[in-house]
Amino acid sequence: MIKSMTGFGRCEISDEKRKFTVELKSVNHRYLDVNIKMPKKLNFFESAIRSTLKQSVQRGKIDLFITYEDFTESNVSIKYNHDIANTYFQYLEKMAEDFHLENDIRVSSLSRYPEVFSMEEQNVDEEQLWKGLERTILKAAEGFVESRIKEGEHLKLDMLEKLDGMLALLKQVEERSPQIIAEYRKKLEEKVKDLLSDTKVDENRLLMEVTIFADKACVDEEIVRLRSHIDTTKKTLIEGGSIGRKLDFIAQEMNREANTILSKANDLEISNIAIELKTEIEKVREQIQNIE
Repeated sequence: MIKSMTGFGRCEISDEKRKFTVELKSVNHRYLDVNIKMPKKLNFFESAIRSTLKQSVQRGKIDLFITYEDFTESNVSIKYNHDIANTYFQYLEKMAEDFHLENDIRVSSLSRYPEVFSMEEQNVDEEQLWKGLERTILKAAEGFVESRIKEGEHLKLDMLEKLDGMLALLKQVEERSPQIIAEYRKKLEEKVKDLLSDTKVDENRLLMEVTIFADKACVDEEIVRLRSHIDTTKKTLIEGGSIGRKLDFIAQEMNREANTILSKANDLEISNIAIELKTEIEKVREQIQNIE
């Protein structure tokens, strides 16, 4: 099987204490590029998250979104800061004395001063927190990979169809090539006869000219190599795996052979076929860019 680099996966897991939500989406990229957005309290898991993803993904630009909710009330405690409250109290008494004012300090008013009371999070069980997060990531990654495989299967079938079409075009080139030589010989012979009038045509000289033309216009080697590249691509698609880079290289080679056929073509029909070949190769190469 092959995988597309376009995919989406989502998972939400919750219990009586917490809820994790993980979303994954990706597009094609030359390498593996993971962008993670998550709450600050989960930042210390970043390295572990990346390692977990690498188990399922080799290439692609991936956006990973993590949300986390804590349902436990015992996770936060209130701290009374005696030293800070005492400092406020001492200064207030000093102000009352300095300005000859009534000291009307009450507990309720003193408690509202900054940092007299503060909220503190209790120590979190990192192992339990990671277990829940890892489970959610793996489940989201499972759906993510399934969507990539499904899209990859569509790509494979479409590419195989295009490759068969390219083989049909090559067959047309093979069938047309011998006709070009015959037509060239006929035109050359007629032209020589017109020029020389009653003089007998030198068959050896004519044969030499036709041979030179045939050698320049011959695309047999290019056809053999291009057919081999197409067969290799089909075989690689059927075998599957992480094949994107390999197929991209083969597509470049296919395009090079099609360019040579086009440059050698001294015939409008073969030129048109070569242009169509290049068009189909480019379509295949665009699809290859999205294969992992």
